[in-house]
Amino acid sequence: MFDIDWRGLIVPLAYVVVLGGTFMTFSTIYRKRKATQSANLAPWFGPHLQRNIYLSLLHMDPESGSEKPPKVPDSVIRAALLRRAVEDIHRIIQIRTAKASCSSLLQRGSVGDDLWQRFQRAEKEMEEELRDVVMEANALAPNWGQIIFQSANEIAANTVLRERLDEIQAQTEQEKQWWEKRRTSIQADFMKELEDESEKSQAKVGSEDEPVLVDTNTPSATPSGVSKKKKGKK
Repeated sequence: MFDIDWRGLIVPLAYVVVLGGTFMTFSTIYRKRKATQSANLAPWFGPHLQRNIYLSLLHMDPESGSEKPPKVPDSVIRAALLRRAVEDIHRIIQIRTAKASCSSLLQRGSVGDDLWQRFQRAEKEMEEELRDVVMEANALAPNWGQIIFQSANEIAANTVLRERLDEIQAQTEQEKQWWEKRRTSIQADFMKELEDESEKSQAKVGSEDEPVLVDTNTPSATPSGVSKKKKGKK
């Protein structure tokens, strides 16, 4: 058996212990700092107004106050939950559209980690939001959670289509007004050209109708034969 020199191992063991403790301390402080920074980051989306309206209607207390307010009908609560799901559809589309762009910009170094952390937090919040909506839908009506987002997707698509049609109609009206102004301008230019041509033709006809005056007293105007006869009579 070999005798172990514990005195010689004390220094390396102490170095390893100190190094491990330093690393653990640094890791703990770093995680806390990152968690604090992540909590202070601005949210990706603004306030969820439709969710707040639904929760307000759902938790409205009919017993509060001296007077008894009427209970919120279930149809109104279901409509509010459906509008909440429609807003979730819009946000999901925005997240899917921005994910590829954010990932590409992060790999190129064009954006910092803060933006990516905001995006990842928005993804997690949306996952929790979708689960919450499904649970609320199943609580209001059996198996409604399986089809609520299908209905919300149809409503969102119809809304986008309606907005697109409104934009096309607005552009059509603007183009119509532009063509009306253009046609009026063309007609005015054409009438001006006609008036100029008419004035030119009238001036030309007037110059051709003027009489030509001949001076008979000049010698060139007297015929040569007449002058010779007068000389012979003398």
